[in-house]
Amino acid sequence: MNAAIRLMLGATLIAAPVMTASTSALTMPAIEALPRTAPDTAVTTKFDVDGVTVILRRNTANEVIAANLYLLGGARQITAANAGIEALLLLASERGTRKFPGASVRQRTATLGSTISIEANDDWSAIGLHAIRGTFDSTWAILADRVMAPTLSPGEVEIARDQLVTGARQRATHPDDAAEELADSLLYQQHPYALAATGTPASLASITVAQLRAYHAQQFVTSRMLLVVVGNVERAEVERLVRGTIATLPRGSYKWTPPPPTATTGRALAIENRSIPTNYVLGYVPGPIATNRDYVALRVATAVLSGRLYTEVRSRRNLSYDVESQFIERAQGVGGLYVTTVDPNAVLRIMRHELSTLQTETVESEGLKRLEQQFITEYYLKNETNADQANVLARAEVFAGDYRAADRFMDDLQRVTPDDVRRVARQYLKDFRFAYVGDASKLDRSLLQQF
Repeated sequence: MNAAIRLMLGATLIAAPVMTASTSALTMPAIEALPRTAPDTAVTTKFDVDGVTVILRRNTANEVIAANLYLLGGARQITAANAGIEALLLLASERGTRKFPGASVRQRTATLGSTISIEANDDWSAIGLHAIRGTFDSTWAILADRVMAPTLSPGEVEIARDQLVTGARQRATHPDDAAEELADSLLYQQHPYALAATGTPASLASITVAQLRAYHAQQFVTSRMLLVVVGNVERAEVERLVRGTIATLPRGSYKWTPPPPTATTGRALAIENRSIPTNYVLGYVPGPIATNRDYVALRVATAVLSGRLYTEVRSRRNLSYDVESQFIERAQGVGGLYVTTVDPNAVLRIMRHELSTLQTETVESEGLKRLEQQFITEYYLKNETNADQANVLARAEVFAGDYRAADRFMDDLQRVTPDDVRRVARQYLKDFRFAYVGDASKLDRSLLQQF
C-alpha cells in the first residue's frame, strides 16, 4: 500500500513525512528562508563496511544520535500469502533476542533512556534507534541483536501478530484509511505496491514461526542494508560497531532497482458506501521518477494547488476542514487530490476549476517565489532533527541514487519556473483514479470524470 504504516515501539518512531508547502503559502507574506546548506558542524560521507552501505552525517551540534537501518525491497520482497512477514519479524524481535532474552530487550532499552522503532512500507522496512552519545554503543548492541538474532519464540510471536492484526482491522474501519486503500488499489493494479507491507489479517494469521525463521535466514542479508547515522559520532566508531555486528550476516545477492513504473490506465472510481456525515474523496495520478527534473516541479505545482484549494474550499466557503493536493515522495512520485466534506459535489466543482486554472494560466513569479521561501523554511523545520535528516538522506540515496541529492533539493526547487508549474500540471494532473468513502447518494459521479 502507498502510505507507510509505522509501528510504534517505545516513545518514538521512524517517520517518513512528505514535505509539502503550507497550504496557505501563496496568501502569506514572504518569509526569509533558513540557510540553504547544512550547518558547518555537519559533514556527510558514504562508505562500505564489509558489505553494509553506510551514510554518516556527523553533526557535532548536539549529543543526540539517530541510526536507521533500512532493509531495502519492501513490497517486492513479499507475496500476497506472506504479506507482513518482515513487519511481524521486526516487531517480534522486541520480545527477545539471543543476548537480550524476553523482556530484557524492552527493559534495557528503557533503562538507557533510548528508543528503538520500526517501520514497514512499500520500499523498505526499517529499524532505528534514538540515543545520546553516551548510550549509543549500548543501544546499538540491542538493535543489532534484534536484527541478527531474534528469538522468535511462539508465544511472543503471537503477541506481535495480534498487534499487527488489530492494527490492520482498525485501519479498515477508519474512512480515511479505507479511502487510501481504495485509491492505492486503483493506482497500483498489477504492481508490487498493491501488496500491504504490514500485511492483512489473513496473511498475518497464516505466517508460521518456521516461516519467520526461514525468512530471516534468507532475507536479512547485508546487500539489502542501508545504514544512515546522523549525530555526534565518528566514522571509526560506526565502522567498529557495524563490523562487529550486522556486517557478520551473510552478504546475499540483493540489488536495489527502481520499482516498475505505474501503468497509465486512465480514469477510475471506487466507491465504498457508508452512512457517515463526512465524505472522503481521494484521487491519485502517477508522476515522474525521482531523477526527472519534473519531480520537483510537480511537488511545487501540488503545493500551489493546495494553497488555492485551502483558500477557496476552507477559508472562503468553509466546505471542508481538510483539503489539499498531495505529493507522495517515492521513486516514482504520486500526485493527488484529497478532501473531506459534507458537500462533495460543491467541492469537486471548485477543485476542478482551480486545477483548470493551474493548467491554463501562469502562476505569478512573485507568488511562486514566496511559496518557495515558505517551502524552504518548512523543509528545514521539518528536517531539523537527526532522525528526520536520516530519512531525507535515505530517500535521496534510494529514490534518486545519490544521498547528495538531498543537499541539491533547494537549488532544484528554486529552478522551477511558472511555466514549469503549468506544464507539469497539464502533463501529470489528469486522469485521476478516485476513491470515495461516504454517502454515495451525495456524489455526482460525472464530476469525477472531469479530472
